[in-house]
Amino acid sequence: MKDIAIYGAGGFGREVACLIRIINEKNPTWNLIGFFDDGIEKGTKNEYGEVLGGITEVNNFSEPLAIVIAIGNPRIVSKIVSNITNPNIEYPNLISPDLIYLDENNITIGKGNIISVGNIISCNVSIGNFNILNWSNTIGHDVKIHDYNAFMPCVKISGEVCIGDRNFFGVGSTVLQQITIGDDTIIGANSLILRKTKNGMTYVGNPANIINY
Repeated sequence: MKDIAIYGAGGFGREVACLIRIINEKNPTWNLIGFFDDGIEKGTKNEYGEVLGGITEVNNFSEPLAIVIAIGNPRIVSKIVSNITNPNIEYPNLISPDLIYLDENNITIGKGNIISVGNIISCNVSIGNFNILNWSNTIGHDVKIHDYNAFMPCVKISGEVCIGDRNFFGVGSTVLQQITIGDDTIIGANSLILRKTKNGMTYVGNPANIINY
């Protein structure tokens, strides 16, 4: 078994610890050594392990170590990755054993992705790096997902959608077919996207419109 740590000791980090347990029950792979977190004191414990420190401790870690970044804010994930300079660190994909592929041989997945329980991925789908698919998402055919996107539970992405970088999809949101989501977009819970979005904007509603706050 390979050593792994979770970056982020909050609620989602604890869920990822549960995901690691589920993966190990199917195929023993990971030895969870603890958590890293820049906002929680070193030595703090939760029911799944101990906080080992923050970015300084990661960059000083002297042994090979897999890290999964369990933080739901795409911009923060991107910043953490850019601040990790330790060559001993690798970023595996954590994929729930119950993931349903309609055509596993026609899917590409990069590194550092978290795919939780209950997800369905159709055919000819491309997923980049450091994306989070929380539980019960559906990804349609011919979808292209770039890097650092966060999909909260029960998101529905229709066919031929193209998604850029650092986007956040709220619980139960839906994107209709052939729509492009650019970069740094926030889509509110239960919102329905009917047309191409503008970079850096927040969309809320059914149908969704830009809001400013």
